[in-house]
Amino acid sequence: MENWDEIRTAFQVARIGTVSGAAEVLGVHHATVIRHIDALEGRLGAKLFQRHARGYTATEAGQELLKVAQTTEEQFAHLAARINGAGAGISGELVVTSLPGLSPIITPTLIRLQSAHPELKVHYVTDARVFRLEYGEAHVAIRAGTKPQEPDNVVQRLTTHCVALYGSPEYLARSGLPQDEESLPSHRFVGPQGTDSRAPFFRWLFQQVGPQQVVFHSNDGDAQMDAVVAGAGLGFLPVRSARARPGLVEVMPPRAEWEVPLWLVTHVDLHRTPKVQAFVTAVKEDLRDELGATC
Repeated sequence: MENWDEIRTAFQVARIGTVSGAAEVLGVHHATVIRHIDALEGRLGAKLFQRHARGYTATEAGQELLKVAQTTEEQFAHLAARINGAGAGISGELVVTSLPGLSPIITPTLIRLQSAHPELKVHYVTDARVFRLEYGEAHVAIRAGTKPQEPDNVVQRLTTHCVALYGSPEYLARSGLPQDEESLPSHRFVGPQGTDSRAPFFRWLFQQVGPQQVVFHSNDGDAQMDAVVAGAGLGFLPVRSARARPGLVEVMPPRAEWEVPLWLVTHVDLHRTPKVQAFVTAVKEDLRDELGATC
């Protein structure tokens, strides 16, 4: 068993189930994957995979080999993480990702952490897509909604994202203050792009009023807030930010059905590295009073 590359190739084929998928992960040509499998089976004198139309399935002999391969792969990953963490300390690059609109929660923590550790270079990326921590796209992700289920991630409850319905004094003087839910269809609203938002408060809004009542569309939280402040219409805004912004009137207070749980997600291989632990500890300290809270 002198060639670890062949064993690693077999492990990826078993994990993914196809030659093309393993080749993509390993960064090699699919012919290399086939050659590695053939060589390994020849050396062992046993079939490691059953070939079929949908891909490759490990045989009993393959399963035994892959138990060893998986353990070795995990040990290498943990060793690399420990070496990287021990060498870097609280320095180098820290990549944190979240949905747009969560900057008021995350940015103060990042600035405080960077002030305490000047060698730390922060990248805060806001995007609606889910970043793949297992592929190194980010060190920490703040995710919203249902609890993430990826098996290789460490998931912790962070806080609750609270929103309420707001309007500007100019808009309310022009259109009046809604007295109840039945009066909402007569108002204009600021909302997201399209009507397929997963946010519970936007789903609630589209159930109460027709899409034609949303007259200003944006997936950028700052743009939505600016539009509400400017009088474009009523809009759902984060309570933390809106209450600190002059020129906004709370039209409807937060409701349980509008709440969005936020989760702190790290990959198991990097969870214990100093810079990741420093951020995790700092953001929990900053939100200590809100941990597990409701709106």
